[in-house]
Amino acid sequence: MEGHKDVLYGLYNDEDVLMDAITKAQKDHLDIHDVFTPFPVHGLDDVMGLSESRLHIAGFVYGALGTLTAFLFMTWVFTRDWPIIFGGKPYWSVPAFIPITFELTVLFSCVGMVVTYYTVCGMGPGADNPTLDDRITDDKFCLSFNVSNSSKDEIESLKGFLTESGAEETNIKTI
Repeated sequence: MEGHKDVLYGLYNDEDVLMDAITKAQKDHLDIHDVFTPFPVHGLDDVMGLSESRLHIAGFVYGALGTLTAFLFMTWVFTRDWPIIFGGKPYWSVPAFIPITFELTVLFSCVGMVVTYYTVCGMGPGADNPTLDDRITDDKFCLSFNVSNSSKDEIESLKGFLTESGAEETNIKTI
């Protein structure tokens, strides 16, 4: 099947057992495909050696774009398009711009980060995201390996590793 891969996965009942299994897999130089948990597990990124997300940088850029948009738009409206003096304020009254500038900064940042996250993770509309096991979203923890190009001996070795590391169940699924 073109574009599909075989994934061997083990299901764990406890996050501490999963963390120990990941640590052992790292020491044994096993190539972990992915780890799935029903809730965030503190320290998992560090154990897996993952780098910090750069989503906050995108959030800053989107926020700066929102600030610039709000400030420039209000400057144009109140000085060029509709210059009216009200309440004795000058045409270009920066303190009056602050509330709307803040709101657009937050709006651009939030919407931009959501769109970026969904795009990067491939979770947009119409995306087909198969799951390995429905229990992963409920109460099981999962450690998976890509075994598409592995021999039967390698697969059996990985199954042994999963069982020895505390996996309650092991399965292979094509996704």
